[in-house]
Amino acid sequence: MQALVIIDMQLEIQRRIETGLDHVNPGTPTRIAALADAFRHRGLPVLHVRHADQNPASAFHPASAGHGPMPCAEAQEGEAVFVKSTSSAFASTDLADHLRRAGIHRLVVAGAVAGFCVNSTVRAGADLGFEMTVLRDAILGFGLPDAGLSARTVLDVTLALLEADFARVLPTAEVLARIDADSFDLAD
Repeated sequence: MQALVIIDMQLEIQRRIETGLDHVNPGTPTRIAALADAFRHRGLPVLHVRHADQNPASAFHPASAGHGPMPCAEAQEGEAVFVKSTSSAFASTDLADHLRRAGIHRLVVAGAVAGFCVNSTVRAGADLGFEMTVLRDAILGFGLPDAGLSARTVLDVTLALLEADFARVLPTAEVLARIDADSFDLAD
């Protein structure tokens, strides 16, 4: 069984975009909303991952306004929400156990941020034996100006590394077309 995993689409990420930080895939929220709707329509699980920093000064502290989900990542009743304190969604949550109990072995990953939490979650998931698919145009990425790297460069390198050994990388439109097919299965 497949599940959609939405990583760290939180209000702090939206704030960073609105401040004009160099980023790629500005249509990510719209694509994630469409993916979530399609998965729900087919009765497939939609899982939410949110980052929580214990530092009260952090924008990702649970009491901070930045901790809440963006509208595209609001969990519906019955959808699992995993709150992590590490980069990988697997390291500080029971996500792997939840997936195994539910018989989920293929994950479609969307969210933020490409070079950090998406990257570490996908790698960890692959190492744990899950089949990972990353949506190339539903992943937000930011630049690393101190390293002289644009958001496009960070995203392209991250996706190339993930595709080389850890995941399939597909466009959202292809996954949506497969969901609309009679038998949705990313294995083929």
